[in-house]
Amino acid sequence: MITMSEPSQGSRPRRALICGISGQDGAYLARLLVDKGYHIAGTSRDAATMSLRGLRLLGLEDSVERLSMAPNDFRSVLQTVRRAEPDEIYFLAGQTSVGLSFEQPVEAIESVSIGVLNLLEAIRFIGRPVRLYNAGSSEAFGDTGGHPATRAAAYRPRSPYAVAKATAQMLVENYREAYALFACTGILFNHESPLRPERFVAQKIVQAARRIAAGTGEPLKLGNLEIDRDWGWAPDYVEAMWLMLQRDIPEDFVVATGRTVSLEYFVKAAFAHFGLDWREHTSSDRSLLRPSDIRHSAADVAETTVRLGWTAQHDVDDVIRMMCESPGPATDGR
Repeated sequence: MITMSEPSQGSRPRRALICGISGQDGAYLARLLVDKGYHIAGTSRDAATMSLRGLRLLGLEDSVERLSMAPNDFRSVLQTVRRAEPDEIYFLAGQTSVGLSFEQPVEAIESVSIGVLNLLEAIRFIGRPVRLYNAGSSEAFGDTGGHPATRAAAYRPRSPYAVAKATAQMLVENYREAYALFACTGILFNHESPLRPERFVAQKIVQAARRIAAGTGEPLKLGNLEIDRDWGWAPDYVEAMWLMLQRDIPEDFVVATGRTVSLEYFVKAAFAHFGLDWREHTSSDRSLLRPSDIRHSAADVAETTVRLGWTAQHDVDDVIRMMCESPGPATDGR
């Protein structure tokens, strides 16, 4: 049986601070929390130049208080937390690209692990019962091989991004034990949506297939098609984030669909949606290969279903279909 905490009562709405609100997960989480009656504040490094694309597409442009915060600067973090006075903090900020982390490892470590550390310290410093959700990553597990990962699986990170995520999760565990903070990590496997930028491979594939079907004739260059991943639907996953902060006891959970397929499967299905044979339009480009990569990534979601009461409502076939049916990523200059 799952025990959930009761929402705060009285005239004051619950307040949430979403760090990294301009990203895919931040926008969908804001939509969920606004619908639940929260007051939302969202951060980026410079609120004046924050991308509003995701919030605008979800009709939230005027529903979110926008704040500037540098996650790797403790004074900035503390000032922002004091100003926002949140009941819940969702840390979704920091570098989000595995590939980019090989080129900018310092940024990966600072923006992710130092960002989490500064939030934990800020919460400890102000002494209020603030609840923290940290966005973890399946990348911390490394190659899961024939053993789908549970939250107890060992960390074997194979990129600076994965090292940063593993470090952040261990910091959360430490502060939870040492200082009795309500802090937890959602260990998220791959999750996509139409809000994804095209630098992410799922959106890159879908948009290339769309353009080729429209007659561009362009080739799609990809790296290793033999990798296996668990792809889910981002709007499903933000519900799991919220549920984790409503429990009486903070715990970490694996968030995934439980189904793993190859990248080749994803490409084939996306091109088939547009009536195309993927083999006629794709090629391998060795420059897109990472210095080290994960061959197989799979999740065991049984504990999440039982203890959190959450199950993914969409699997990879739904994700591909919904992304292909979407009009495509919009741009608005911000």
